[in-house]
Amino acid sequence: MTRTHFDSKTTNTVTRADLAEAVYGRVGLSRADSAEMVEVVLGEISDAIIRGEVVKLSSFGSFMVREKGERVGRNPKTGIEVPITPRKVMVFKPSNIMKSRINDGTAADVLE
Repeated sequence: MTRTHFDSKTTNTVTRADLAEAVYGRVGLSRADSAEMVEVVLGEISDAIIRGEVVKLSSFGSFMVREKGERVGRNPKTGIEVPITPRKVMVFKPSNIMKSRINDGTAADVLE
């Protein structure tokens, strides 16, 4: 199986179009079907996170929502304390396999 590399023109950013092109190149679906597949997968992940579910992707990592409590911040210009309201934030925790791959600099395909 050949590895598809993302061809982002000017940055190191992978876009939805890059993901769809990778699916097209690897799976052999039409470009339209590949783009739709990427949208469906991202939509399912987004919907699960919004519902407060943890999304675990084996060998990749987990997405989850964490609640941050109210705290006191400081305006860096004036030094005046300001309350920061409680809010929800999405966090990503990479798997140990992903951490190893990042630290080793390996881009090996886990699906092979």
